Amino acid sequence: MRYNRLGTTGLFVSELCLGTMTFGGETGIWKQIGSLDQGDAEALVKAAVEGGVNFIDTADVYSNGRSEEITGQALKSLGINRDEVVIATKAYGETGNGPNARGASRYHLVDACKASLKRLQLDHIDLYQIHGFDAATPIEETLRALDTLVQHGHVRYIGVSNWAAWQITKALGISERLGLHSFASLQAYYTVAGRDLEREIVPMLASEGVGLMVWSPLAGGFLSGKYTRDDDQGDGGRRTNFDFPPVDKPRGFAVIDAMRPMAEARGVSVAQIALAWLLHQPVVNSVIIGAKRPDQLADNLAATEVSLSADDLAALDAASKLPGEYPGWMFERQGEYRRNLLNAPRR
Repeated sequence: MRYNRLGTTGLFVSELCLGTMTFGGETGIWKQIGSLDQGDAEALVKAAVEGGVNFIDTADVYSNGRSEEITGQALKSLGINRDEVVIATKAYGETGNGPNARGASRYHLVDACKASLKRLQLDHIDLYQIHGFDAATPIEETLRALDTLVQHGHVRYIGVSNWAAWQITKALGISERLGLHSFASLQAYYTVAGRDLEREIVPMLASEGVGLMVWSPLAGGFLSGKYTRDDDQGDGGRRTNFDFPPVDKPRGFAVIDAMRPMAEARGVSVAQIALAWLLHQPVVNSVIIGAKRPDQLADNLAATEVSLSADDLAALDAASKLPGEYPGWMFERQGEYRRNLLNAPRR
């Protein structure tokens, strides 16, 4: 297991992060994702930590808060030292009745943070993330609220999830202008079969030094290897009842076709190849893995030992390359000469 800096902070996190969306789901959408009870969840947390994972991610809306409760109790029950793990959670979604029981307003965030701390049984959250973009709240209000939480010691670092490049850049500018704590990381969807992030967000992250945490690295199980053109139901997998995130199926199956021989040649799973591809991307700090069973977790952890050659990466790039889109194709056309100057070999 390797440990990477989160963005440009001094915080180091494991390249794989344990996601807890499968903890506690009893009804509705959460049951489709996972319904691990306390004992089963603790077994996964124990295996992840023993495997070198020091990073755990949850959210206040996962199973209506139950995921945070299970995560916090697992740390207590397993006797995991607080200074050995980095705990991340998120706020934004609906946590009660009324128009103010959601969003990124100061009103909601302060209460949401206190509630998360209570459920997690912690005195501080290492990484507190805004789970979505709130069109009704000025970004400055959100940033000032987060800065207050940091100043009061409730939060160590702040991040964001599911924001556009321009929204993050605007927030970074506001933070710099006002001297506020700024976003250390973005949590976003990114897979070898879903590379939309590369159009605007990846260049922005690299330019501004913002870290990247990847959610759903197997595209909701689509890249697990059990889905084929002849069986797109995956033998009753999660996507049968919860087809999310969206996947361009023709491109996705082309990627699976390219990964399968790589997996067979190494004696590993297709899922490990998909995870390894992400771990080879320089902009990625940590990849969030979720599991319902210990064998799934073990398979995902083993991806850290898979190395892809330049030829492998080129083959996957060819199979998954995004179609050209303006202004990207114009950048490529107009910028070739200047790029070549930058890349010219030194004497």
